[in-house]
Amino acid sequence: MPSERTPPWPHAPEHRLSVRGTYFLTVGTYLKQHHFRAQARLRVLHRGLLTVCRDFNWRLEAWAVFSNHYHFVAHSPDNEDDASSLSRMLGRLHERTAKWINKLDRTPGRQVWHNFRDTRLTYEKSYLARLRYVHQNAVHHGLVPVANQYPWCSAAWFERTATPAQIKTIYNFKIDRLQLYDEFAPEW
Repeated sequence: MPSERTPPWPHAPEHRLSVRGTYFLTVGTYLKQHHFRAQARLRVLHRGLLTVCRDFNWRLEAWAVFSNHYHFVAHSPDNEDDASSLSRMLGRLHERTAKWINKLDRTPGRQVWHNFRDTRLTYEKSYLARLRYVHQNAVHHGLVPVANQYPWCSAAWFERTATPAQIKTIYNFKIDRLQLYDEFAPEW
């Protein structure tokens, strides 16, 4: 039995989901493979993410789906004491999309998803910075010049539903100090 001083497993992020709140997630494919490189594949992953969040009562505020990873900012369900449903929610999404993509590629049993990194957002500045980061992530990766042109992210939805003041506040928020793991080179 490990002692209390044993460090956590060093090869995977530790998930601390014992508190209800707002979370920023980054999820990548195994070995950063571009399993979702075509529009039809991105559409399925995008729809899947929106569907599982709805089904598990996670309220999305920002999302961006790419060929080899995705990000989102969401609030855990109000009717739960913690955020542990996040693991089950991602498990459902990953199981279904992996089976679908493996059937499409005729590669049964291939590992599609790797792991996820979660951060509970407890400071307003951190929250606003991550909202901007996720809305604008397709621009960050050089896929589009303007975020609302990328069909598998929340930027166009956000610009349609938010007030002009909200849009200005979030899009002008500085993100140069964010230290996020996003070492992916997505394609579409």
